[in-house]
Amino acid sequence: MDNFFIKRVKKGEEIYRDLQRHLDSQAVGFPATKTGADIKVLKHIFSPRQAKIATCLDFKPESLKEIYKKTRNLVGSPEELSDILSAIEKKGGIESRGKGDEKRYCNAPLVVGMYEFQLNNLTPEFIEDFAEYTSDIRFGVEFLSTKLPQMRTIPIARSISLKSNVSTFDEVGELLKKSEGSFAIFECICRKKKRLQGKSCQVTDRKETCLAVGDFAHTAVESGMGRTIGLDEAMEILEKNQKEGLVLQPSNTEQADFICSCCGCCCGMLSIHKSIPKPMDFFVSNFYAQVDSGNCNGCGICEKRCQVGAAKISEKRQQAFIDLNRCIGCGLCLPACPQKAITLQKKNPQIKPPTTRDDLYDIIMARKKGKIGKLKLTGKLIMDAVVTRQTHLLK
Repeated sequence: MDNFFIKRVKKGEEIYRDLQRHLDSQAVGFPATKTGADIKVLKHIFSPRQAKIATCLDFKPESLKEIYKKTRNLVGSPEELSDILSAIEKKGGIESRGKGDEKRYCNAPLVVGMYEFQLNNLTPEFIEDFAEYTSDIRFGVEFLSTKLPQMRTIPIARSISLKSNVSTFDEVGELLKKSEGSFAIFECICRKKKRLQGKSCQVTDRKETCLAVGDFAHTAVESGMGRTIGLDEAMEILEKNQKEGLVLQPSNTEQADFICSCCGCCCGMLSIHKSIPKPMDFFVSNFYAQVDSGNCNGCGICEKRCQVGAAKISEKRQQAFIDLNRCIGCGLCLPACPQKAITLQKKNPQIKPPTTRDDLYDIIMARKKGKIGKLKLTGKLIMDAVVTRQTHLLK
């Protein structure tokens, strides 16, 4: 009896290991860790049977008919498969696109994807296991090794002048107006996680700040993590976010799937930014802030406003300066400066994002780094820390 139980447990573990390997082969990988934190995270989201089904999906959306061809030995009928996929989606394990008979399903990366879909399923145990996994160097290297990041930063509206000639994909109002489909608003999972840990956001006390668009919005509403809103309310919420000092981070695509409004004290993405020596080698923005030393009086407001530690006051000159290795071009410092000493400069050449998320994942998959590429990336992070005298980040 004991041997039978041991075999069943081992078989269950193998199912999750198979899923981990499968997810690691996708566009945005899911590497294994020595501690087994990767398996613990998967167990929070998938039952053994659901994990087995998820190994039959791809990062590209497929129809129920296509998936059934690969799972006919695991399920009794397409209807049963549909029910299982819907159950996994509600638990945040996979994504869907479209509706009705045109609905298609695909694997989701951990970030941005499965983690964000755990908004209604956060427990102390999941938070602990997720923190253990994402603090592992293997996860960090995998996350940073994508040729293109999944998110980018765009300037807040008040920081952009008419003469800036801003592309539509870098202007939040145009992003929303050009989008197809519905909008959904939901609570920021990063701030909720902090709150459950007994910590409060230093920028806002509002909960509903993150916006989903199109298929992402449909998934958010279907899973119960968000509510449908119209364009006017979406614009109103984003305006409040900008006024309070939140950084706008949409999906790195021309057709936005989501627009996160982030803070340096809670956001996981900005936490990664602050934990590496030269973050702008891995983040995307088409702008950077510049200080006019002739107008700056060293008041320090920009330093307090900056969410990533890019704006600083020189002790020697008692004036502000911008660390271009860290400036994400969000524009939060501009309207806050009483001397009007800061301007937003456009990078040349500008980086044009892929049109859709499928295009983005295709590029990431085509340029996915192997072991040698990841070793080189690790070496770069170490060298950057030494050159910039930030060796404390190596801890």
